[in-house]
Amino acid sequence: MEIEKKLAKQKEIDDWLPITSSRNAKWWYSAFHNVTAMVGAGVLSLPYAMSELGWGPGVVVLILSWIITLYTLWQMVEMHEMVPGRRFDRYHELGQYAFGEKLGLYIVVPQQLVVEVGVDIVYMVTGGKSLQKVHNLVCPEPGKDIKLTYFIMIFASVHFVLSHLPNFNSISGISLAAAVMSLSYSTIAWTASVHKGVQPNVEYGYKAKSAAGTVFNFFSALGDVAFAYAGHNVVLEIQATIPSTPEKPSKGPMWRGVIIAYIVVALCYFPVALIGYWMFGNEVEDNILISLKKPTWLIVTANMFVVVHVIGSYQIYAMPVFDMMETVLVKKLHFRPSFLLRFITRNVYVAFTMFVAMTFPFFGGLLGFFGGFAFAPTTYFLPCTMWLAIYKPKRFSLSWWANWICIIFGILLMVLSPIGGLRQIILQAKDYKFYS
Repeated sequence: MEIEKKLAKQKEIDDWLPITSSRNAKWWYSAFHNVTAMVGAGVLSLPYAMSELGWGPGVVVLILSWIITLYTLWQMVEMHEMVPGRRFDRYHELGQYAFGEKLGLYIVVPQQLVVEVGVDIVYMVTGGKSLQKVHNLVCPEPGKDIKLTYFIMIFASVHFVLSHLPNFNSISGISLAAAVMSLSYSTIAWTASVHKGVQPNVEYGYKAKSAAGTVFNFFSALGDVAFAYAGHNVVLEIQATIPSTPEKPSKGPMWRGVIIAYIVVALCYFPVALIGYWMFGNEVEDNILISLKKPTWLIVTANMFVVVHVIGSYQIYAMPVFDMMETVLVKKLHFRPSFLLRFITRNVYVAFTMFVAMTFPFFGGLLGFFGGFAFAPTTYFLPCTMWLAIYKPKRFSLSWWANWICIIFGILLMVLSPIGGLRQIILQAKDYKFYS
């Protein structure tokens, strides 16, 4: 009886938690969840990253990142059900299986939290900035400037409502809208750049005056590129929503969704990065939409698209965080699963990300800093390390080499990009006033 009671209670909790509560997702849900998770506002900073990397290294880094992250994403999808009869619904469960109960948690959870909470804070800033841009374009009267702080609050108010959707499947509509928007504003960004044409006296040399400046900018740009591929942190959680049987495992539909998502990612990233840089050279802004001043209606539309997309992305990254918080409250601290518990925890989280965003809205530098620090491990080399730990491929076999190359590339990213990002934050923070 005791065991049955325990299992029943366990099932009741699992049916309530956001990740495991509904497992009836279709394969195309995974496509647009992945697009929404991947194509972040990071795509708009890619031309700027190109200007700091230069033509040759820039193209190489973009293509390499696309290939490596697709490979590591395939590994994650494969490892979701590698133990028969068991599913790793969360990133840290896979980590615990690979590295041991305690160590797995210590390795994965802090990094995953830094990524998910970091992304949500950056998206608060992005949403606020895009709303401010729309306001300034539509009402260009002098003296009518509204502080960025207020726009971040306006953006956050949407999330105080949306955060109460229970699970991934319930946000699939928002996610679809967001995925469509990301394709739309990426297309607007590069077509408007083409329309504007190559700028007079455009230059493709490095902008920094000193060699040290050039090197630091290069490092920071690597972080921007790493930030553009952050979907791995939610991939197992998305896959957990797909039904699975021994005959038809969830990896089939999930992989189909991932391939579609990656084609969309390529259609968004490569044209924006290459055409944006080609048209504006090293004078491009850290958000390509700022470089494009006219036609006003088009830029207003693009910025509104960014807002809608960032709303969807915020929710996708927040869902695993809600899941972690609610798991701890219910399983460790033995709270009853209730609406009130969910209402309080989720509102506190949204309020926290809003507060941090209002306090530190330096967009570019933060991206480089967090990008390297947490994105590189969770995206580039943790999946490979787990693969080596679990499957133990033969030494010097193709799989062994592939994984070690990814690991070395990821570690270089992790070490180099925060250095550049931190320097940028320091330079921007010198003349910054709080809550201005």
